[in-house]
Amino acid sequence: MHKTSVNAGSAPKAVGGYAQAVHVTDAREFLFISGQIPVAADNDVPTDFAAQAQQCWANVMAQLRAAGMGAEDLIKVTIFLADRKYALENRQARQAALGGNEVALTVIITGIFDTAWLLEIEAVAAR
Repeated sequence: MHKTSVNAGSAPKAVGGYAQAVHVTDAREFLFISGQIPVAADNDVPTDFAAQAQQCWANVMAQLRAAGMGAEDLIKVTIFLADRKYALENRQARQAALGGNEVALTVIITGIFDTAWLLEIEAVAAR
């Protein structure tokens, strides 16, 4: 598979380490990851945003590993935030989790299923 970040010069530039689009060719496999919540396998839910974001990303990475994939295979991520006040912490957590891997990204401010959860992350991977 070949993956290329696309950032059209006639559209606004992406700010914050993501791509406006990701062009994928010759992919053989796709993995659609349901919304991963900030709950550990032992049902623990951290109380602060940074720890919840780390747990959500750990859960995303666990699903990738279970399919024999890694963060480098991610092509699209959607993050649901309970409040826009978490925007900067969210960006920092995403960049820490993905390193230099640019994905197509959408962040939505919304009510989340459980009021204890401050975010949820869904993703698509391909290779």
